[in-house]
Amino acid sequence: MLVLALDTATPASTAALVEVTADGLFGVVEQRTVDPRAHGEKLAPEIAAALAEAGVRPRDLGAIVAGLGPGPFTGLRVGLATAASMGQALGIATYGVCSLDALGRAAGPGRVLVATDARRREVYYATYQDGERVSGPDVDKPAAVSVESVERACGEGALKYGDVFGVPVEEHLLHPPGAALVAIAAQRIREAAPSEILTPLYLRRPDAVEPSARKPVLT
Repeated sequence: MLVLALDTATPASTAALVEVTADGLFGVVEQRTVDPRAHGEKLAPEIAAALAEAGVRPRDLGAIVAGLGPGPFTGLRVGLATAASMGQALGIATYGVCSLDALGRAAGPGRVLVATDARRREVYYATYQDGERVSGPDVDKPAAVSVESVERACGEGALKYGDVFGVPVEEHLLHPPGAALVAIAAQRIREAAPSEILTPLYLRRPDAVEPSARKPVLT
Protein backbone atom coordinates (compact mmCIF):
# COMPACT_ATOMS: atom_id res chain seq x y z
CA MET A 1 0.00 0.00 0.00
CA LEU A 2 1.31 3.43 -0.92
CA VAL A 3 1.15 5.86 2.02
CA LEU A 4 1.60 9.63 2.06
CA ALA A 5 3.33 11.11 5.11
CA LEU A 6 3.03 14.81 5.95
CA ASP A 7 4.66 16.86 8.69
CA THR A 8 4.70 20.61 9.35
CA ALA A 9 5.47 20.57 13.09
CA THR A 10 8.94 22.10 12.67
CA PRO A 11 10.35 24.81 10.38
CA ALA A 12 10.40 22.09 7.70
CA SER A 13 7.41 21.01 5.65
CA THR A 14 7.73 17.38 4.55
CA ALA A 15 5.82 15.22 2.09
CA ALA A 16 6.96 11.62 1.64
CA LEU A 17 5.69 8.48 -0.05
CA VAL A 18 6.30 5.12 1.61
CA GLU A 19 5.29 1.65 0.42
CA VAL A 20 3.92 -0.47 3.26
CA THR A 21 3.93 -4.23 2.66
CA ALA A 22 2.97 -7.16 4.87
CA ASP A 23 6.49 -7.47 6.22
CA GLY A 24 8.31 -4.22 5.58
CA LEU A 25 8.44 -0.59 4.51
CA PHE A 26 10.16 0.96 1.53
CA GLY A 27 10.81 4.65 1.17
CA VAL A 28 9.81 5.88 -2.28
CA VAL A 29 10.47 9.63 -2.26
CA GLU A 30 10.62 12.56 0.16
CA GLN A 31 10.25 16.28 -0.51
CA ARG A 32 11.22 18.80 2.17
CA THR A 33 11.53 22.58 2.44
CA VAL A 34 12.92 24.33 5.51
CA ASP A 35 11.13 27.66 5.87
CA PRO A 36 9.10 28.37 9.03
CA ARG A 37 6.94 30.95 7.25
CA ALA A 38 6.10 28.99 4.10
CA HIS A 39 4.31 25.81 5.16
CA GLY A 40 1.09 26.93 3.50
CA GLU A 41 2.87 27.77 0.24
CA LYS A 42 5.24 24.81 0.05
CA LEU A 43 3.34 21.73 1.24
CA ALA A 44 0.94 21.33 -1.69
CA PRO A 45 3.71 21.67 -4.32
CA GLU A 46 5.80 19.16 -2.34
CA ILE A 47 2.95 16.65 -2.42
CA ALA A 48 2.53 17.17 -6.15
CA ALA A 49 6.28 16.82 -6.74
CA ALA A 50 6.48 13.63 -4.68
CA LEU A 51 3.60 12.06 -6.58
CA ALA A 52 5.09 13.11 -9.91
CA GLU A 53 8.53 11.77 -9.03
CA ALA A 54 7.02 8.42 -8.03
CA GLY A 55 4.84 8.36 -11.14
CA VAL A 56 1.58 7.97 -9.22
CA ARG A 57 -1.65 9.89 -8.68
CA PRO A 58 -3.54 10.80 -5.51
CA ARG A 59 -6.03 8.00 -6.17
CA ASP A 60 -3.15 5.50 -5.84
CA LEU A 61 -2.75 6.37 -2.15
CA GLY A 62 -4.03 3.91 0.42
CA ALA A 63 -3.61 5.99 3.59
CA ILE A 64 -2.17 9.23 4.96
CA VAL A 65 -0.01 9.64 8.08
CA ALA A 66 0.38 13.10 9.60
CA GLY A 67 2.71 14.46 12.25
CA LEU A 68 0.60 15.76 15.14
CA GLY A 69 3.31 17.93 16.61
CA PRO A 70 4.00 19.37 19.07
CA GLY A 71 4.62 22.47 17.05
CA PRO A 72 3.66 26.12 16.59
CA PHE A 73 -0.03 26.64 15.91
CA THR A 74 0.02 28.11 12.40
CA GLY A 75 2.49 25.75 10.78
CA LEU A 76 1.18 22.61 12.46
CA ARG A 77 -2.41 23.09 11.37
CA VAL A 78 -1.34 23.38 7.70
CA GLY A 79 -0.20 19.77 7.61
CA LEU A 80 -3.12 18.43 9.62
CA ALA A 81 -5.75 20.31 7.62
CA THR A 82 -4.15 19.11 4.38
CA ALA A 83 -4.03 15.49 5.55
CA ALA A 84 -7.63 15.56 6.81
CA SER A 85 -9.02 17.17 3.64
CA MET A 86 -7.10 14.81 1.35
CA GLY A 87 -8.22 11.78 3.34
CA GLN A 88 -11.85 12.87 3.14
CA ALA A 89 -11.66 13.69 -0.58
CA LEU A 90 -9.95 10.39 -1.46
CA GLY A 91 -11.97 8.28 0.95
CA ILE A 92 -8.88 6.87 2.67
CA ALA A 93 -7.84 6.57 6.31
CA THR A 94 -5.73 9.15 8.10
CA TYR A 95 -3.50 8.35 11.08
CA GLY A 96 -1.69 10.65 13.50
CA VAL A 97 1.79 10.26 14.99
CA CYS A 98 3.63 12.47 17.46
CA SER A 99 6.28 14.22 15.37
CA LEU A 100 8.89 13.85 18.12
CA ASP A 101 8.31 10.08 18.05
CA ALA A 102 9.40 9.99 14.41
CA LEU A 103 12.71 11.63 15.32
CA GLY A 104 13.09 9.31 18.32
CA ARG A 105 12.54 6.24 16.18
CA ALA A 106 14.93 7.43 13.48
CA ALA A 107 17.60 8.13 16.11
CA GLY A 108 17.88 4.41 16.82
CA PRO A 109 19.36 2.68 19.88
CA GLY A 110 20.41 4.29 23.14
CA ARG A 111 19.05 7.06 25.33
CA VAL A 112 18.17 10.02 23.10
CA LEU A 113 16.73 13.47 23.75
CA VAL A 114 14.57 14.84 20.94
CA ALA A 115 14.12 18.61 21.03
CA THR A 116 12.49 20.88 18.46
CA ASP A 117 12.29 24.66 18.50
CA ALA A 118 9.17 25.94 20.31
CA ARG A 119 10.18 29.61 19.92
CA ARG A 120 10.12 31.96 22.94
CA ARG A 121 13.54 30.44 23.76
CA GLU A 122 11.82 27.14 24.60
CA VAL A 123 11.86 23.62 23.16
CA TYR A 124 9.35 20.85 22.65
CA TYR A 125 11.04 17.73 23.91
CA ALA A 126 10.78 14.05 24.80
CA THR A 127 13.24 11.33 25.78
CA TYR A 128 13.58 7.95 24.05
CA GLN A 129 15.17 4.63 24.87
CA ASP A 130 15.95 2.51 21.81
CA GLY A 131 13.36 4.44 19.80
CA GLU A 132 10.56 4.18 22.37
CA ARG A 133 9.36 7.27 24.23
CA VAL A 134 10.00 7.15 27.98
CA SER A 135 9.10 10.74 28.92
CA GLY A 136 7.31 13.73 27.40
CA PRO A 137 6.28 15.33 25.20
CA ASP A 138 6.53 18.65 26.99
CA VAL A 139 7.63 22.25 26.48
CA ASP A 140 10.09 24.21 28.62
CA LYS A 141 13.24 26.30 28.69
CA PRO A 142 16.29 24.29 27.56
CA ALA A 143 17.97 24.72 30.95
CA ALA A 144 14.99 23.04 32.63
CA VAL A 145 15.17 19.90 30.47
CA SER A 146 16.72 16.89 32.19
CA VAL A 147 19.52 15.21 30.25
CA GLU A 148 20.26 12.58 32.90
CA SER A 149 21.54 9.39 31.22
CA VAL A 150 21.01 10.95 27.77
CA GLU A 151 23.72 9.84 25.33
CA ARG A 152 22.90 12.14 22.42
CA ALA A 153 20.25 14.48 21.05
CA CYS A 154 18.52 15.26 17.77
CA GLY A 155 16.12 17.84 16.38
CA GLU A 156 16.71 21.47 15.45
CA GLY A 157 16.05 22.49 19.05
CA ALA A 158 18.88 20.24 20.19
CA LEU A 159 21.18 21.85 17.64
CA LYS A 160 20.12 25.39 18.55
CA TYR A 161 20.64 24.82 22.29
CA GLY A 162 23.40 22.25 22.11
CA ASP A 163 25.59 24.27 24.46
CA VAL A 164 22.86 24.10 27.11
CA PHE A 165 22.17 20.38 26.78
CA GLY A 166 25.85 19.46 26.65
CA VAL A 167 25.41 16.15 24.78
CA PRO A 168 26.41 15.18 21.21
CA VAL A 169 23.89 16.28 18.59
CA GLU A 170 22.92 14.22 15.53
CA GLU A 171 23.09 17.14 13.10
CA HIS A 172 21.80 15.03 10.19
CA LEU A 173 18.53 14.37 12.05
CA LEU A 174 16.82 17.70 12.60
CA HIS A 175 13.30 17.19 11.20
CA PRO A 176 10.82 14.27 11.39
CA PRO A 177 11.46 11.80 8.53
CA GLY A 178 8.38 10.74 6.62
CA ALA A 179 9.41 7.08 6.62
CA ALA A 180 9.65 7.09 10.42
CA LEU A 181 6.16 8.57 10.73
CA VAL A 182 4.79 5.76 8.57
CA ALA A 183 6.80 3.11 10.43
CA ILE A 184 5.11 4.09 13.70
CA ALA A 185 1.66 3.86 12.10
CA ALA A 186 2.47 0.75 10.04
CA GLN A 187 0.58 -1.73 12.20
CA ARG A 188 -2.56 0.39 12.10
CA ILE A 189 -2.20 0.68 8.33
CA ARG A 190 -1.78 -3.08 7.84
CA GLU A 191 -4.79 -3.80 10.03
CA ALA A 192 -6.88 -1.21 8.14
CA ALA A 193 -7.69 0.46 11.46
CA PRO A 194 -10.41 3.14 11.41
CA SER A 195 -9.42 6.62 10.33
CA GLU A 196 -8.36 8.85 13.22
CA ILE A 197 -9.22 12.44 14.03
CA LEU A 198 -5.99 14.39 13.65
CA THR A 199 -5.81 16.27 16.94
CA PRO A 200 -2.80 18.61 17.16
CA LEU A 201 -0.39 18.57 20.10
CA TYR A 202 0.07 22.26 20.85
CA LEU A 203 1.15 21.78 24.53
CA ARG A 204 0.44 25.42 25.28
CA ARG A 205 -2.29 27.96 24.68
CA PRO A 206 -2.14 30.22 21.59
CA ASP A 207 -0.87 33.77 22.00
CA ALA A 208 -4.20 35.29 20.92
CA VAL A 209 -6.84 35.23 23.67
CA GLU A 210 -10.35 36.59 23.92
CA PRO A 211 -10.52 39.90 25.83
CA SER A 212 -11.94 39.51 29.32
CA ALA A 213 -13.95 42.72 29.10
CA ARG A 214 -14.89 45.35 26.55
CA LYS A 215 -12.62 48.37 26.50
CA PRO A 216 -14.20 51.82 26.38
CA VAL A 217 -13.64 53.74 23.18
CA LEU A 218 -14.86 57.10 24.45
CA THR A 219 -13.53 59.13 27.36
